[in-house]
Amino acid sequence: MDAAYSLARYLTRDPVAAEDVVQNAFLRAFCSFGGFRGGSPKAWLLAIVRNCFLDWVAARGGQDHDPLDAEEGAAATSAIDADTPEAIVGRRRDAEMLRATIENLPEPFREALVLRELEELSYKEIAMMTQVPVGTVMSRLARARQMLCALLLPEAGSDKAVRS
Repeated sequence: MDAAYSLARYLTRDPVAAEDVVQNAFLRAFCSFGGFRGGSPKAWLLAIVRNCFLDWVAARGGQDHDPLDAEEGAAATSAIDADTPEAIVGRRRDAEMLRATIENLPEPFREALVLRELEELSYKEIAMMTQVPVGTVMSRLARARQMLCALLLPEAGSDKAVRS
């Protein structure tokens, strides 16, 4: 359930809409469980979440999504170990910045990155889920990582330009 909500949250960029998408996905999964043909149950469920997200976008007329409330992102990143208050605030700020940066990636790249890095699906599972070739998944991941690097570490991109 956490993986389903996490994917829906990154795709919708809206915690309330993510809850709706996940609820619809679980209802669909329950109703179509007889059609499950084996394989990874996580990938199967996340594919349903993705399809529910696409239906949600279509129902909204393909409109852009609302940005995530920064306070909610901070609440989701609580510190477990007993560090200094400054370290905890720093980690929360970093987590908020990373979440916001990932959410600003174009949808196919954001989706591939979340499925691979956060949900730890294989390239093959992502390819089956998104109905694209494995090579496309690999390409999207590489581009998503490049975009993240450019957005999070702009000075690294300028170093490359200087060396070239």
